Amino acid sequence: MAGLRSAALPAPRRPAVPARGESEGRHGDRTRLWYENVLGWPTVPGVPPRLVVGVRFDVLDVPAEAGRAALERLGGAARGFPVALQEGRMRLLVAAGGADELPGLLEWLEWGGLGLGLRALGEGSLMDAPAAPAPWAAGAGPDAPCGLPAAGRPGDEGPGISRGAAVWLRPPEPGREAESSLPALSAMGTRGSRGVGDGPPDLVRLVNTVATQILRVRLRRAGAGAAARGTGQPLAFS
Repeated sequence: MAGLRSAALPAPRRPAVPARGESEGRHGDRTRLWYENVLGWPTVPGVPPRLVVGVRFDVLDVPAEAGRAALERLGGAARGFPVALQEGRMRLLVAAGGADELPGLLEWLEWGGLGLGLRALGEGSLMDAPAAPAPWAAGAGPDAPCGLPAAGRPGDEGPGISRGAAVWLRPPEPGREAESSLPALSAMGTRGSRGVGDGPPDLVRLVNTVATQILRVRLRRAGAGAAARGTGQPLAFS
């Protein structure tokens, strides 16, 4: 009709979508519940949540390529303790107190002063918490059986996990997360469920193997670079 204005229709409303921070916060809460209620590991809230180091375990933080080579070299002895990955670094969980032993071990093994890029995280440190295994990551609750994710690689974070986030290469298993399952200094060898020698590698052997593989990787890269430039013979290390 003349003289009447048509009322403006309101724009259609889009369904509410949870903010990214809100979604990540819920995911982080489930992750914290798994670590604290199932494993008994203390955590610090945040996005991502963080694990308190130096209480139940310490961490050897090493270049991922050398870390993988070290685990392959150790064979079956390397299967009994948790290992995480994040952005080109591998984190090997060792017995609490191991971080304090690292400088002395490197000197005793004659690796001191080489700048290997091998770091230790001990009391007072934090590490990003990898996502909890399914079904906890899906919010199934504390009474659900805890499955274990497949071995991860950088870039294979999986659905719901941000790129660059920490992932488990070998996750902790309820019942095997106790201190006796972690590499530690021992004059008698480590003890697993079937007796002495069946447990994880001694901390001395682990550190020496990792340091050796770090140097191997460096020399291999240096040799490949020299060969590509046509300057001298590739370096070898045996």
